[in-house]
Amino acid sequence: MRRSALLVLADGRFPAGGHAHSGGAEAAVKAGRITDAAGLAAFCRGRLHTTGLTSAALAAAAALGHDPYELDRAADARTPSLALRSAARKLGRQMTRAARATWPCAELDALAAAFPRGTHQPVVLGLAARAAGLGPEDAAHCVVYETVSGPASAAVRLLSLDPFQATAVLARLAPEMDQVAERAAAAARQGIDHLPAASAPLLDIAAEQHAAWPVRLFAS
Repeated sequence: MRRSALLVLADGRFPAGGHAHSGGAEAAVKAGRITDAAGLAAFCRGRLHTTGLTSAALAAAAALGHDPYELDRAADARTPSLALRSAARKLGRQMTRAARATWPCAELDALAAAFPRGTHQPVVLGLAARAAGLGPEDAAHCVVYETVSGPASAAVRLLSLDPFQATAVLARLAPEMDQVAERAAAAARQGIDHLPAASAPLLDIAAEQHAAWPVRLFAS
């Protein structure tokens, strides 16, 4: 049952709104930092070990039952970009709707009432994992996969990149995804004060620029 629930939560078709976001790939493509599969791999690896690790630890902490209100504040402190904070809360609001319909629970109901404009998405994902009977490693794996699969999917649309090449990028990153998920879950077990705060300043800067574009394909 746990394995099946994990597949449902990690499925790109889970209606949590992630398809509308590129994870910074759209801005990176325009800036010339992603032009092919090799550039996509480098971008995804950097994102995985910075914002991916941080978000995965937040999700793992929520799955462990740490205070989601404290975790939301911790997520805010680790997200200096206003554009990215806004995107995270929008995604969190959509994730909350999907999770409450899929795995109804009092914790998700309370979070929705307390944060009508949305909680940071990794925190909601961790609570959704908990409601589905999943553990912190499961929640962390969902986040690290989403961290790289979003940009990979976006690159296929933005560059007409061969989808086989994009999928190969994800497959080659799989061992690193496992390592990052394990690190995130281990940090979460030590408590909120021990959560990582790895950052990617270039992603923050690019997100602010991207938010000001009058025309764009993705919301972030």
